[in-house]
Amino acid sequence: VCPVAFGELGVKQRIKSILNDKKPALWLTAAAVVLIVVLALCFLTDPTGLRFDTKTNPVVSAESVDLRLSEPFIREMNNDQLEELILDRETMAAKLEMGKRHHVLRDTMLASTDLMGSVATPIAPLVNATLALKPVKAVMDAVIGVHKGRTLPKYSHVTFEKWFRKNAAAAQEGFRHKVSYFHGCYANYNYPQLGKDFVSVMNALGYGVELLEGEKCCGVAMISAGMLKQARKNAAHNIGVFSKAVAKGNKVLTVSTSCTLTIRDEYPHLLGVDNSEVRDNIQLVEKFLYQQLSSGRIKLVWKEGYKARAAYHAPCHQEKLGWANFTIELLRMIPGLELTVLDSHCCGIAGTYGFKKENYEVSQKVGKPLFDNIAAVNPDFVACECETCKWQIEMSSGYEVKNPVSILAEALDLEATAKANL
Repeated sequence: VCPVAFGELGVKQRIKSILNDKKPALWLTAAAVVLIVVLALCFLTDPTGLRFDTKTNPVVSAESVDLRLSEPFIREMNNDQLEELILDRETMAAKLEMGKRHHVLRDTMLASTDLMGSVATPIAPLVNATLALKPVKAVMDAVIGVHKGRTLPKYSHVTFEKWFRKNAAAAQEGFRHKVSYFHGCYANYNYPQLGKDFVSVMNALGYGVELLEGEKCCGVAMISAGMLKQARKNAAHNIGVFSKAVAKGNKVLTVSTSCTLTIRDEYPHLLGVDNSEVRDNIQLVEKFLYQQLSSGRIKLVWKEGYKARAAYHAPCHQEKLGWANFTIELLRMIPGLELTVLDSHCCGIAGTYGFKKENYEVSQKVGKPLFDNIAAVNPDFVACECETCKWQIEMSSGYEVKNPVSILAEALDLEATAKANL
C-alpha cells in the first residue's frame, strides 16, 4: 500500500490529528482554499459538469483501444475486428489532433502527474486525508466524473528525488559502474520506497545510481487523454535527458512497464518523436539484471530463511514489451519464494480509464477474472511492475501488490551481496 504520512491512523484519527495541531486554522484554511479552487475551476470550465458527450464527439482513445485489445474482449473478435482495433490504435493520435475531443478538467488533472504531484506532496497529509473522505469522493463523482468507488492513490510528503539528494546521492560517487534511473511519477510522488529499493539493490550489485537531469513524466496519461502537444513536449525533453546519460555510457533503467513501453515504442509511433539513438539503452531493471546474471557479471546472495508465496501478474504493457519472462525467471531464482504465474488477464484499469465515472463498471468487470484468479491462489502478495495495476488489484482484491524490485530488496542479503560484487 502507498505510504501515508499519518502512518496507521484511520481517516477520523487523521482529521483529529490535523485539528489538534497547534495551527489548525492554517490546515483548515488550506483545505478550504484547495476545495474552492477545484470546484471553481470545475464550474468555470464546464458548468454542466465537465461531461464529454461521446455521441456528439466520437473519439478513439488510446486507453479504450488498449482495453479492447486485452482479455477478455480479444477472444470474441474476428480478424477484421482486430485489424480495425489496430488501425484505431495507430490513428488515434491523428483523430485527436483533429479536435474531436476537448480536454476536460478531469482528464487534465489525471494526466498532469508532475503538476499534481508537485502541488500535493508539500501538503500530502492533508490531501490524503481529504481524498479519503466519502463526501469529497461524492463531490468528485458528481462534479468532475471521478467515480466515488475508486480508491485514489496517496501521496508521499517527501519525494524520492528529495530523499535521494539528501541520503543517497553522495554515496553513488564511490561506484565504478553507473546506471541512470528513470523513476517516473509514481516512485517520486506516491511511493518513494520503490525508488529506495531500486537504489539498495543496484548498490548491492555494484552499480551506482544517477538520477536523470530534470526528467519529466513519460506522458502515457497525456497520450490517453489526447494531450498530444504536452506529451510531445515531455517526450522531446526526455529524449534529450536520455541522450546525455547514454553519452556517458550509462544504461537507463526503469521500474514501470507503462513508462518503458511509452518511451520505447509510443514516442516514435504515436508522437512522432525520434528515439532511435537511445531506445536500445532503455530497459526495465528486471531485464537488465537477468542479462547481467546470465553473463556472470553480478552475483546474488539471498537471505537465509526467506519464505513467501507470490502470484505474478504480467501487465498488458509488459506483454506488449515481451519481457515478462525476464521477471519470472528472476523471481524464480529466489529460494523460499513459491511463485505462481497467473493467466493472462487485463486488470481493467487501463491507465486512467478506470478512474472515470462512465468507465468504472466496465473496468471492474474486465478485471474480475484476474481478481478471482488471485483469490484462488491466495498468495502473500502479488508481484507486478505496473503502478496502475497495483492500485486496481489492491482495491479490488484486497491483496498487497509489490514491484519485483521491492521483492528483490526484501529477499536479498544486501550486505553479503555487496561483498560478493566487489
